[in-house]
Parts: sequence; structure tokens; C-alpha cells
Amino acid sequence: MKKCLIVDKMHPSIVPLLAEIGYQADYQPDISRAEVLEQISGYQGLIVRSKLKIDSELIAQAASLKFVARAGAGLDQLDKEALLQNGISILNAPEGNRDAVGEHTLGILLNLLNNISRADQQIRHSVWDREGNRGVELMGKTVGIIGYGNMGQAFARRLSGFGVTVLAYDKYRTDYSDAFAEEATMEEIFRQAEIISFHVPLTRETQFLIDKLYLSKFNQDVYLLNTARGKIISLATLVEGLASGKIRGAALDVLENEKLQQLTPHQQAAFDQLCQSDRVLFTPHVAGWTYESYEKINQTLVEKIKALELD
Repeated sequence: MKKCLIVDKMHPSIVPLLAEIGYQADYQPDISRAEVLEQISGYQGLIVRSKLKIDSELIAQAASLKFVARAGAGLDQLDKEALLQNGISILNAPEGNRDAVGEHTLGILLNLLNNISRADQQIRHSVWDREGNRGVELMGKTVGIIGYGNMGQAFARRLSGFGVTVLAYDKYRTDYSDAFAEEATMEEIFRQAEIISFHVPLTRETQFLIDKLYLSKFNQDVYLLNTARGKIISLATLVEGLASGKIRGAALDVLENEKLQQLTPHQQAAFDQLCQSDRVLFTPHVAGWTYESYEKINQTLVEKIKALELD
């Protein structure tokens, strides 16, 4: 029986699911990197989430490895070029958590527009401020979606009942207009969008994509949603955008640096300012992290591993 090493916490269904397709699952969520380097030569499969960087050092020790499966969507922790050069397949599972991301993105948008978290905190402190919490309706707005893959499409589907215009831009796709969004150029989105939501992977191209120049191209001040990767916009750029009014409000599931005890002094200063703003909403990188997605990710990965075996 082939062996698969699992180095992060996974839904318990992963072990029997792998057994069904002929893999013995070695579930070691507390394993260290040093231990992985010692043991990896004996495995045909490796399943990771976020704690382990798959680099050339590790790949050099993985003589029997046939695939690396990422329990989630992003692949920025994987040296994709080195893996492919060594004949190791790369799998991920955006289909497993796209519904969770779509729902979460809609939820934080509605929260932001209607001041729900702020109003809740005020009432808990005996402040009853109706006028100060007057909301903004989503209906009639134009929403720009940057990245129209699994996550972007899932968000567009959730918007379909709200009477909005949805424009989608994806650099790597063509002819992708559907019932939920219209294919658009970035120039069209800059010109029309009032709400902008990012659903792109972190790459050299997208790292700090959103800067002062990028924001200045929007004809209107925008609400900004980021459930993708934190490093597509710096904390400092967020502060500047909010201060100028170019960003009317921001809902952030991800941050430039999510290790909040290890922020640089510059990051800390910007983060402190964001925390003081009632136009900013935070969640701790949980957009794709539901009870349902936890299990669906396993099912998606195992289906792809099985398909790989059949090829």
C-alpha cells in the first residue's frame, strides 16, 4: 500500500478516504520540519496546509514523492517550479472551500455597509446611536471582482439576488462572462466599481498589487474586501487609503503579517491605526474555514489524488 504523510491538522475523514483509494495515511499534525526531512523519502504522497514550506531542500529528500496536496486553495508555500521539475504533481482544493469564501465575503460586506459590528459593540456599552449607524444599501451598486476563479465565482453567485452589477476581471481567462458576472477590463472596473473584492493568489505579480497608484485609478471611492492573501496590500497602504477617503471602508480576512506578535514597528504602527478605525472590519483568516469546508476539502483532495492515479 502506498503511503501518504499528513503534516497538518485535518478533518478525521482524511484517513479512511485515503484508505479507500489505496493509501496508508500517516497522520502527524505535530511533526516538525526536521522530522519531515528525515522521513519524507518513504512517502509517495504529502498533504500540507500552511505550516510547512515545500522548498528545494525538502524536495531533494523526497525520492519517492509523487504528489503534494495542499488542503486549501493557495500555493504560495510551495516551490511549484522545483516540484514540477522533479515530476511531483501539485494538487489543491479550492472547490472544497469556495462556498465558504463566497458566503463569508458577502457576510463581511453586509456587515461593513450596515455597521453591524460597530453597532453591536456600542449597544453592549449602553450606546444607542441610530443615526450614527445608518447603513448603505448594496442594491444598485457595481461590484468589481478581481480574480474570477473558484472563489470569485462563488462570491458572484451570492451577489446574484442583491440587484447589483458585477464586473469580473481575470488576467488568465477569456470569455468567462456568465449569469452572475460580466467579463470586464481593469479600466472598466476602475471606472465603474464602488465595491472591490480580491480573489487572487499571492504571486510575484500580485504581491502588494494594491498601492497608492492602483487606488488612485478608481473613479469613485471604494469599499475594499480582501479574503485572498494579505500581502496583496500593505497595512500602510490601507491606512493611507482610509485617511484619504479613497477607501470608504475595508473588510479584511487576511493581513500583510498575520503573526500579530511579530509585526515590524512600521507594521505595528499601521495596524494600531487600523484597529482604531470604525471603518475597518477584521476576521482571522477564516473565510474558507467552516465545519463543512473542513470536510469538503478532504473529499476534493482525495478525488484529485484518485484521478492522478488513473492518469
